Amino acid sequence: MISIKIGNNDVSTSVLVINCGSSSIKYALVSERREDRIYGLAENLGSENARIKGITAGGQPLELAIPNANHEQALETLLERLSHYNPQAIGHRVVHGGTLTKAHLLTPDIIQRIREATPLAPLHNPAHLVGIEATMRLFPELPQVAVFDTAFHQTMPAHAYRYAVPKFLFTDHNVRRYGFHGTSHAYVSERGSELAGSLKQGGWLTAHLGNGSSTCAIWNGQSVDTSMGLTPLEGVVMGTRSGDVDPSIHSFLASNLGWDIFKIDKMLNKESGLLGLSNNLSNDMRTLIEASEQGNEDATLAIEVFCYRLAKSLAALSCGLPRIDGLFFTGGIGENSAYIREKTMAYLPHFGFNLDKEKNNTLKRGTEGRIDAGAGPQIWVIPTDEEGRIAKETEHVVEQLSREANAAIA
Repeated sequence: MISIKIGNNDVSTSVLVINCGSSSIKYALVSERREDRIYGLAENLGSENARIKGITAGGQPLELAIPNANHEQALETLLERLSHYNPQAIGHRVVHGGTLTKAHLLTPDIIQRIREATPLAPLHNPAHLVGIEATMRLFPELPQVAVFDTAFHQTMPAHAYRYAVPKFLFTDHNVRRYGFHGTSHAYVSERGSELAGSLKQGGWLTAHLGNGSSTCAIWNGQSVDTSMGLTPLEGVVMGTRSGDVDPSIHSFLASNLGWDIFKIDKMLNKESGLLGLSNNLSNDMRTLIEASEQGNEDATLAIEVFCYRLAKSLAALSCGLPRIDGLFFTGGIGENSAYIREKTMAYLPHFGFNLDKEKNNTLKRGTEGRIDAGAGPQIWVIPTDEEGRIAKETEHVVEQLSREANAAIA
């Protein structure tokens, strides 16, 4: 760890975490104490409204206009502001690592493998590569690590990750289920099982619920199945993504409406989910709950479909577990909406869950808490910390390399 000074406090800061999206960059300077974290978001990149919003040292707000900045320009601004904190290493969130099973030091070979996985994540991996190239140019002396969303799920057995399609599509073109949100599912399941008194032991279901949502079944700390597949489109209903649909919807829309594959893909990824079900009212669950309370039938249906499909996914994933010790809710919706948690649990009475409504309703944002009544499988709300998990995995890679280097010298 490297000691830096923030205000009157000495803070050990280890890792700068970079998460490049298609039109945004999340960043965090992760220190030992979560309350000392410096973090923010560069958003609306490529537009006149591009800006950086975040929290600086001492908890002070930051807002900085960067009109028309692209990813590289935004990163240069961010890295210039943060460079004097002397991070020990840089950890990059990378959505798709193909068949890579763990975090890796960024080398030409690993960068090439990220590039080769671009067809599997065409919106994300190119942006990650921009971030990687910029930080490696600006910080050539620092170790830099790629942490993959898909890596946590590489422990799935073949009967969970293979599709029932001709084998050559798997062997020659890597068509299989990969899963995503791996850093979140890994963090939440580890933290939650620790709080439950059985660190990385037993069978747990996790529900990461936000604009992107996925579920996971975890046995003794390892992913055995998850809802997302080849791409993040498979699985439960999301903000603008449809989740599971009949694959023949593509040929149906092409034959009857004359849509091409690009129009269909855009519809399923950006115009469906909560947004489509609510007749374009909103992809924000808070807006939909408010509208439902005012009698909007489309909003009510969107909520019901979301909760039913979520419960259905959790029930299906339970097939991968020898037993169910409990369920962890996380993500923006999972952490904040007692209403959605209650409606989802109501669809799972036959699993023995026993929700304590008072505990559920009083749990506040950012608070860990157990919300079951003490009988049956446990139910927890665990705020996710993807940046913290990425920093931890980055530190592990750097420490391992240091041990290997010292052993070689000895």
